[in-house]
Order: sequence, then C-alpha cells, then structure tokens
Amino acid sequence: MSEPIVAILMGSESDLEVMKQAAEVLAAFDVPHELRINSAHRMPEETFQYARSARERGLRVLIAGAGMAAHLPGVVAAATTLPVVGVPLSNSPLKGADALHAIVQMPPGIPVATVAIDGARNAAYLALEILALQDDVLAQRLAAWREAERRRLEERNRTLGFVR
Repeated sequence: MSEPIVAILMGSESDLEVMKQAAEVLAAFDVPHELRINSAHRMPEETFQYARSARERGLRVLIAGAGMAAHLPGVVAAATTLPVVGVPLSNSPLKGADALHAIVQMPPGIPVATVAIDGARNAAYLALEILALQDDVLAQRLAAWREAERRRLEERNRTLGFVR
C-alpha cells in the first residue's frame, strides 16, 4: 500500500470493532489509509502532534471515532486544518448520544463533520467524497458504486415481488 492519505483514529482499542468498518470501505476503493489509537486523554501531546503534522505527512482527511465525552475529534480538529470526520461511538451508558452531542458542539472555526452513532462506514464514504473533489477517477468509481447499489436494490425489489 502506498503512503496513507486518510487516517482513522480511535481513542481506545475497544473502538476498533466499529472503526475498522471505515478501513474496509476505504480498502474497497483502494484508498491508502492507516488506523491508529490516539487517546485525547491518555496521550494528549502525541495526539496533538500527530494531527498537527498530518498534512506534511500527506494525509488529506482524518476520521476520528470517540465515545462518551468524545474529545478526540475536537482535539484533532483543533490541531489541523484538514477535514475531520467525527464518529460518535455507542460504548457508553447513553448509547452514544453523549458522544454525538459532544462532537457536533464544536466552537466556531473548529468544525468536525459528524456522522451517525457508530457510522464509521459513512465517515469513510464522506472521506471518499472529499477526496473525489480532487480525484476524477475516484469520483467516477464512487458514482459507479452508487449506481451498482441502486441496481442491486432494484433487482432485490423485483425478486421480492415488490415491483414488476
């Protein structure tokens, strides 16, 4: 795999089950990426430095998953001007509602695009759309994938007898 252009970050190894779904989507589109544990609370300096140096290392989009207080996406966004996509995780007694509220409530000038609770797949698709702004081949592949999905559902409707 060539140098990563998307980073998938998580605050804890327990987040891997959800966050690896983003990696699967990116891999399906042959987009080089890396997964990494960067706790905003247990390794704040390393996390800040990682995000601060992301652009110079060739990264273009950062996906950050976090549960509960969900500081990771905001800390990452504070350290870079690259697009950050936050994934609220459901690993709390509030089933991710706390993380969702924490991630979407960023101060002006420090945006974090936010997907649904446990929405790592959509975070990857959003990253693909961002990358496709500068990559016509990727844009065409993404459009072809959507068309294939539409046709698959159309066919499924026919086999279930919902349409003729």
